[in-house]
Amino acid sequence: MVYPQLPGLTPDGRIYENVDMGTLEAFLPTGGYPTAHAPAMLELPDGALLCCWFAGTYEGSADIRIICSRLEKDGLQWSQPVDISGDPERSEQNPSLFAGNDGAVWAIYTAQKDRQAGKDNMQFTSQIRVQKSTDGGKTWGPYETLFAREGSFCRQPIQVLSNGRWIFANWLCTDSPDGLSGDPTALQISDDEGKTWRQVDMPGSRGRVHANVVEIGPDGHLAAFMRSREADNIYRSESFDWGDTWSVPAPTPLPNNNSSISALRLQSGRVAVAYNPTCTPDPQPGKAAWPGLRCPVAVALSEDGGLTFPVIRWMERGEGYMGDENKTNNRQYEYPYLMQSRDGMLHLAFAAYTRKGVKYMRFSEEAVLGRKREKVGLYNPTAAQMK
Repeated sequence: MVYPQLPGLTPDGRIYENVDMGTLEAFLPTGGYPTAHAPAMLELPDGALLCCWFAGTYEGSADIRIICSRLEKDGLQWSQPVDISGDPERSEQNPSLFAGNDGAVWAIYTAQKDRQAGKDNMQFTSQIRVQKSTDGGKTWGPYETLFAREGSFCRQPIQVLSNGRWIFANWLCTDSPDGLSGDPTALQISDDEGKTWRQVDMPGSRGRVHANVVEIGPDGHLAAFMRSREADNIYRSESFDWGDTWSVPAPTPLPNNNSSISALRLQSGRVAVAYNPTCTPDPQPGKAAWPGLRCPVAVALSEDGGLTFPVIRWMERGEGYMGDENKTNNRQYEYPYLMQSRDGMLHLAFAAYTRKGVKYMRFSEEAVLGRKREKVGLYNPTAAQMK
C-alpha cells in the first residue's frame, strides 16, 4: 500500500507513515465529541479493524457514550465513528471488543450512574453491559446487562483459553472512604461459552486492577498483569489451574503511574506490555496516587513470561520534553491497547493529546526489537488519496 508521510497527523483518520519511527499512524476522527478515552481494538474475519472508545464531555458524566470506527483491510483512512451506546442516565466507559461464538462482535463496557452532588466518583454504581453488531461494527443492537452487580468494572476483553474456557477480568468498586485504592480484582469464568459465569477472587489484590490475563504456558499456566493504584509498579499474579486459583500479585520491574496497561502473548511467544513508564516517587502502601504524568507510551517485551523485560521501546514520545523540570510540558498519552493481527503486525491505540482524540499506530515486533527497520509504506500518494 501507499501512504503519505508525516510530518503531521490530521484528525480525519488518514494513515501516515512515520519514517523516523518505522510506524504507520493515524489520528482517528473524533465524531465531534470533545474528549476521547480508553480505546480498544479487534480484527474482523475479513481483515478489517475496529476501534472503539468512550467519548463525551467528561469521564463520569451521563453524556459519555461508546463510539466505534472501522478501518478496511489495506485501507488508507479510518471511518467516521458510529454510536454504540447512549443511555441518557449513565456514563458508559471502558469498552472492549470480543468476537462472540454467535458470529457477532460484542462491545462490552461499564455503565455507571451520572454524577451526584458530593460524589465525584460513581464507579460503585456501575454494571457491565454488552451490545452486539452483526455487520462488522457498522450498526449495533440494544444493550443487555452482562453483570448486574453494582460496582462491577472492566477494561480488557474476554480471553478464550486454549482449553475453551472463557475468562473475563473485573474489579469491584465500592463506595468507601478509601475510594478506588481498595478495589480488588475478580475473574469471571465461564466453561459454557458465556451461558453461565462464576467468580474467582484474586487474593491480596486490593488496589491491583485492570488485570490482563495472558496464557503463557501449557496445562493452564496463566499470568495476569495489573495496574497499581499506588502508582508504583505493574503487578503480576499467576495461575497454574486455568484461573481457578491465583497467587498474591507481586511487582514486576515495570513502573506504573496508576494508569491502564495492555498485555498479550505474541505469536513469537514473547509477552508484550504497553504502558506509561513512569510512577510516583514516593508510593504509600494502600493509598491511591495520581502522578498525572502519562507520557511516553512504551512497549516492553519479555521472554520469560513477564518476569523480566530486557527490551523496551518508546513508541509515543509526546512533545519530547525531557527532565523533571520539563516533564509536565508533555501532554497525556494514556490507556494504551495493544493487539496483534493475524499477519503478525502490532496495532497500538491510546488516548492522545490529553484526551482530545485517539491515536493509532501499526508496527512490527522486529521494529520494537530494533533488529531491522521494515518499510511500511512509500510516499507516492495519488490525487484521490490526497483529497
